[in-house]
Amino acid sequence: MSTSTQQRTITRIVAAVDSQDGAGVKLKRSIGKNPASRIDPFLMLDAFSSTNPDDYIAGFPPHPHRGFETVTYMLDGHMIHKDHMGNEGDLRAGGVQWMTAGRGVIHEERPQMTQGLIRGFQLWINLPASEKMKPAAYQNIEPEEIPVITLDNGCTIKVIAGEYQLEDKLASGPIAAGSTQVTYLDIHIPKGEHLSLPVSDSLSAFIYLFEGQAEINKQALSNDNTAVLGSGDSVTIHAPDMGARMLLIAGKAIGEPIAQYGPFVMNSMKEVDQAIEDYQNNTLTN
Repeated sequence: MSTSTQQRTITRIVAAVDSQDGAGVKLKRSIGKNPASRIDPFLMLDAFSSTNPDDYIAGFPPHPHRGFETVTYMLDGHMIHKDHMGNEGDLRAGGVQWMTAGRGVIHEERPQMTQGLIRGFQLWINLPASEKMKPAAYQNIEPEEIPVITLDNGCTIKVIAGEYQLEDKLASGPIAAGSTQVTYLDIHIPKGEHLSLPVSDSLSAFIYLFEGQAEINKQALSNDNTAVLGSGDSVTIHAPDMGARMLLIAGKAIGEPIAQYGPFVMNSMKEVDQAIEDYQNNTLTN
């Protein structure tokens, strides 16, 4: 039986652009900056990082969502989540919140700090048509709940979502993969080291580099860029000149039409119009 693998290479780079959301929170958006930049099933990836309170202090006042999931991963800082279901999440450095909007959710996210560094990510994951109207749900994950795979060469892999095995080490993230089979990893590679990672060919996958420099199968990747990976079942990453830290995120493509208007992501504009009407009539979450 052959044990050879096919290396996944970069098929395109999605450069992050400066943007803002909520009540003026400044961020960088790669996936989702336009429809062509989506990577099925991923709709949007925002990175926020600032030491200037004016860039983040206003936060994200109450707003609706329908038809997808959001994942907020906090690297530095402190934020509070509240939603219409009565959930209150205390999101601190290293923590994660995973929210399924489903039929509808109204929530807010507000920084609990007036100075210092706030840094993190928000990822939007699409839901198939059969799940877009399921009940909303919320999960708050503390940093100590996230398992870490540590290799002999100093590389570390935080497994936030899905089950991941590397060599003889197996870790299950605190978030189940769901129908889109999401794997969400936070990877650190020390200077001069290589890391070879299995990534199922059945999944769409991308890498977002947010610290240092890296090469993916000898192709250079710079900060704040998303590298979309082609077909194959393995990816090799090298940090030749300095340490590197990145997200590797993979999921099963849904392959359905996408109709989006702001915080509503459905399969047709008729469904989006219904979501807007439901929100205006205070029936979005019923």
